[in-house]
Amino acid sequence: MANKAGLDLVEVSPTAKPPVCRIMDYGKFRYEQSRNQRQSHGKSSRVKLKEVKFHINVEQHDYETKLRQARKFFDKGHRVKFSLFYRGRERAHQELGFQLMERVIADLQDCSQVDQAPRMMGRSVIMQLSPLKKDKQ
Repeated sequence: MANKAGLDLVEVSPTAKPPVCRIMDYGKFRYEQSRNQRQSHGKSSRVKLKEVKFHINVEQHDYETKLRQARKFFDKGHRVKFSLFYRGRERAHQELGFQLMERVIADLQDCSQVDQAPRMMGRSVIMQLSPLKKDKQ
């Protein structure tokens, strides 16, 4: 029957009793499998970790620019690490750094969620945000 149809007889399940065979164009089947595998590889992308750095005395315009850049990272699906560095006597007022980080969280709550809350690490405060999950419709 396979020869009459100009197709191949392919053994699908050799361990079954009796073995299962299928009449198909094997070259076309292999081509479709490789094409599907390439397409699935193309759609997957690694989530990158981007970083935005601050100092306590950041001006309003610089602050807005950094938030705008963070929003672009979230739109692309990247996670963002926010770092705030203390210089010199700024370490005496660590509460100002935490207030700034809370302000960042509040300003970005429409497009991100907190992965790692602000915490001290040496001379800096570090936190990590990730983009909100998009609903598939």
